Parts: sequence; structure tokens; C-alpha cells
Amino acid sequence: MNPKTTSKRLALKTLVLGAMAATAFGAAGIANAQTKLKWAHVYETSEPFHKYSVWAAEEIKKRTNGKYDIQVFPASSLGKEADINQGLTLGTVDIVLTGASFAGRSYTPLSISYFPFIFRDAEHQLKYAKSDVFKELAKGYDDKTGNHITALNYYGARHVTSSAARPVNKPEDMKGLKIRVPDAPAYLAFPKALGANATPIAFAEVYLALQNGTVDAQENPLPTIEAKKFFEVQKNISLTGHIVDSLLTVVSGQLWGKLSADEKKIFSEVMEEAADKTGREIIASEARLVEEFKKRGNNVITVDKAAFREAVLKNTKPTDHGYRQADYDRIIAIK
Repeated sequence: MNPKTTSKRLALKTLVLGAMAATAFGAAGIANAQTKLKWAHVYETSEPFHKYSVWAAEEIKKRTNGKYDIQVFPASSLGKEADINQGLTLGTVDIVLTGASFAGRSYTPLSISYFPFIFRDAEHQLKYAKSDVFKELAKGYDDKTGNHITALNYYGARHVTSSAARPVNKPEDMKGLKIRVPDAPAYLAFPKALGANATPIAFAEVYLALQNGTVDAQENPLPTIEAKKFFEVQKNISLTGHIVDSLLTVVSGQLWGKLSADEKKIFSEVMEEAADKTGREIIASEARLVEEFKKRGNNVITVDKAAFREAVLKNTKPTDHGYRQADYDRIIAIK
């Protein structure tokens, strides 16, 4: 055979094999490509909200064969709650754990769950999470923002804590009380209806505000009062249970739109499982914390919740805050 012909054939074979190898390597690279995602929230690493966000991140990575690598950013490390909600639209975060009060800034009807005494207890709220009215409200939010709510997490019943000089035993004790509330309109109905001076302060700044007397009081569930150590700077804990609170797991529209149908199913199932685990742990901790706070020397006050409910509903109604009466009536009726 002509040496030149042989040389050309070898060169061609080498070229073909090289191309095949490059194609195979490229295909493997695509198959193994990893998408890094950011999951943000404002809670401490010691809290179930963080623990099960991390669990969900690891579970999604496992169920998608490593395709999605999610890093969880706790304790306002990517910004205040308003910031991380905005980040869903700006593309600076991909997933958030947030109160419906903050998500409700984009779609007001969603935050009706923060209307005082709308829920009887945790069980009522968990039934709401599976109800048609919640699905409709979540869809309204999705349609308005482009983001997608995947789960509702039980956060706890909110109670008032106050300084030694301002114990809250009855509704009248709220009058003139300078109380910190989250910087979202949904939280204003309760204090305003009782004549308190509601003062919005970012979550990360509350301890210092209580310590230096900027405000006399704040309100949060017992597990949060423990995690944020508010009990150290507030003598009184009044068991008002005025809001049965929840957090939403929300995926940005940019990310949700890129997921395949199977991936959407995985994300939804994992986030619902995480919400269930979170809720069970919070309910258990609420049951034990009353006695623990008493042992620490706090004055735990059992109030007449019916008196607080009556006083609030006498001075405000859902439509005063932009909520729909029909939604309120349907939620109240859930058995």
C-alpha cells in the first residue's frame, strides 16, 4: 500500500477517534453538570426550619442524582426577609422559607392567615394547608409573581412577651404598649385593634431593641422566643396565641420554569416532607417550653384568649386589611 495513503488513513482515524472521545466527554460533562442553588431564610441554625431546609437540600441532591447542589443560607445571611423575597425576582436567591405576610406583599389575599384568631390551633392550620382555599390563594400568588409555593410549614402560635414593667394579663394591658412586629402589614391588625404602638423592626435587630428598651414587647412562637433568646430580655410571656403562624417554601419562577416535570415532582415532594417534619418538631417543642420558661424564672401568664379575640374582632375585620371576607369565612369553617 502506498505509504502516503496509509498515513492519510491513520490521520483520519485519529481525527475520528478524537472527535468521538470529545463528544463522549462532552456528553458526560452535560450529564454530570451540576446546578448550584441558593436557599435563604432568617432563622437560626439551631431551629427546625434550618435543620429541615438542609435535609431537603441534601434529599433533592440525592433524588436528582447530584444535579442540584443547594446551599442553605440561614440567619439573614443573604438579607432581611423582605430582601430575600425580592431576591426571588432579582435572581439572587432560588428558594426561600418565608412568612405568608412577606409573600403577601405581592399578593395581599395570601396573608389572610395572619388575621388574628382566624385559626383555632395547629391542627386547624394544617387542615387549611391541604384545603382548596389555600390552593387557590397559593395559585393567586403564583400567577401574580411567577414564583411557586411548594409547601406550608407550621411555625407556631404567636405569644406576646414584655418587659417586667409591662405584663400583659388582659386586652386593656396592650394599650400604649410599644411592641415590635415584623416589617409586614399583616402583623398590624392585632396590636392596632388593641391600641398598642406597633413598631416594625427587622428580625435580626429585635434582641438589641428589647435589651435597650427601644420597644417594651414583641410577639413570636415559644420556639422562636427560645432560639432568639428573647426570654433573656423579657420577663413576661403572655400566652395570647393570637396568630397561628406559618412559613411558605417558595421556589423562584426562574428556577421553577427550568425544572422538568419529574424534577418539579421531586422538589414538591421533598419540600412537603420537610414541612411536615418541621411542623411535628415545632408542635413538640411548644408543648415542653411553657414549663421550661417557668423554670428559667420567666412569668408565664395564661390569659383569657376569648377575651382577646372578642376585643380584637370588635375593633377590626378582615376587609379593613385588604383581605376577602369570603376567604376568611371559608377558613373559619374548616373542620
